[in-house]
Amino acid sequence: MLGLRTKPSDAKSTKSDVMKQARRQVLDAICDFLLDNDLAITPDNLLAAHGAFAGGNPGLARQIAARQQSGARVEQEWLDEVTANQATERKDVAIERLIGKLEQNLDAFTKSSKAAHRATTDYSTKLEAHVVELEQVEDTGQIITGLADLAKAMAERTRQVEAEMRKSEEEAKSLRRHLDRAKRDAEVDHLTGLPNRRAFEALLDKHYREAQAEVDSLSVAFCDIDHFKKVNDTHGHDAGDRVIKLIADSLARISNDNCHVARHGGEEFVMLFRGLTPQEAKQRLDEAREEMAARKLINRRTDEPIGQITFSGGVANVFGFADPRAALKAADEALYKAKQGGRNQILLA
Repeated sequence: MLGLRTKPSDAKSTKSDVMKQARRQVLDAICDFLLDNDLAITPDNLLAAHGAFAGGNPGLARQIAARQQSGARVEQEWLDEVTANQATERKDVAIERLIGKLEQNLDAFTKSSKAAHRATTDYSTKLEAHVVELEQVEDTGQIITGLADLAKAMAERTRQVEAEMRKSEEEAKSLRRHLDRAKRDAEVDHLTGLPNRRAFEALLDKHYREAQAEVDSLSVAFCDIDHFKKVNDTHGHDAGDRVIKLIADSLARISNDNCHVARHGGEEFVMLFRGLTPQEAKQRLDEAREEMAARKLINRRTDEPIGQITFSGGVANVFGFADPRAALKAADEALYKAKQGGRNQILLA
């Protein structure tokens, strides 16, 4: 019995149609978003909408979805504020990449400098030995005398080059120290003192490889402060910063060598639990959440009560997904469900 086979040209056509349909859906989503919210068609708005609806910026997509679900429109001021924060994060990433390139160039320069230093030292030693030999020869004549003078001049110049190279090496060491300090600063969130997203991603990759090799459990979690915008709007950004620091300290207390917490951005934190199943990680987070929810906070500046501060979270099994990034996305989606389901809770992906 003969079966039907799809011609290569037909397969290409089908794939092209699917891709075209996908692009049309993205364009429709962008148009609907801008028109429904009465947003101007500017390059910045188009870029933000493309990131949200084409999959390049899932965080923004989640924030837009949450705002729309609450019944609020996406005003220009709100969109500008959200994208401005993310622009700062992109700038930090660009700086981190620049630091990486500088480190590579510095390593190359240091290696070249050391090799050249060794070569000039060897050359200088041999040259000085030849000068001594020439000076010890009697009746060398004017030519030999001239060669000896030339060799002396070359030896002196070689010594100068060595001194310059030693100075360059010291400058390179100083630059290395400054780069190391800048790299450490680039990996720390200055408000909370926690590692930032860049440092966390490096930790995630490291523990993923190790846990995979050792057949160890590995869980990730996203946490987000509930109603944080209300705290900022009511009590000011200084109080908001103190709330972020308080949550950071609370999560840091449950961390150890195999449990890491980092500030992911804004009021959001991300955690890595090595050696814990998702259920065990959820229990750890629930304990911290309950402890925080039991506290009543006061605005130090105005003595007005801030009230109860809670956070929501989502936990995922890293090895339950294709890769760590997919597990992070799943944890983020579980966090979103926790927000939708009433907040102040931790859900499993």
